[in-house]
Amino acid sequence: MKLTRKDIDALDSVSRLKIINAVTGIKPANLIGTMSEDGLTNVAIFSSVVHLGSNPPLLGFVMRPQGEVPRNTYQNIIKTGVYTINHIHPEFVERAHYTSAKFDANLSEFNRCKLTKEFIPGFHAPFVEESTFKIGLRFQQEVKIERNGTSLIIGEIEHLFIPDEAINAEHEIDLEKSNTVGISGLNSYYSLQKIADYPYARVNETPRF
Repeated sequence: MKLTRKDIDALDSVSRLKIINAVTGIKPANLIGTMSEDGLTNVAIFSSVVHLGSNPPLLGFVMRPQGEVPRNTYQNIIKTGVYTINHIHPEFVERAHYTSAKFDANLSEFNRCKLTKEFIPGFHAPFVEESTFKIGLRFQQEVKIERNGTSLIIGEIEHLFIPDEAINAEHEIDLEKSNTVGISGLNSYYSLQKIADYPYARVNETPRF
């Protein structure tokens, strides 16, 4: 199949969404946890988390446009300044998937999807207890993408929980051992299998292919 921009524009919205959402390949599947100022928790699945830098340790994710549909995740992050990113594992992937449903603003997805809130002292946002690989972040910056009204939300890592079996003495993380799940498109989930390890790439050590 070959599609031109004209072909893409001619697709119905659902077909276009399914295709364009999947063309980047497997993406990380994460649950982002927040809590409002008055204590209502929220958790939602995102597939757009990206590494932005290591010093300081920054991660970003894409937030859909703020319009008539309330974005509780966005509102909570802006008002409280903190949020969590939690890896998804096969044991609760179905429950994680359904956090994307448009539940009433007063109903916590933690409760509706039977996920467990976990808090650490001095940090307002909830982690997902079922996740073994989780990150607590403090909001730093919002970069608005004018072309489609989305925003890149940038946060700095304050807390990082990595399964012991998934990190070695050289501080290399093995996502297969962490049992992390990947996502493609809107509703397809994948397990991850490590296929190779290579040294840091240097010109004088590059093989003759």
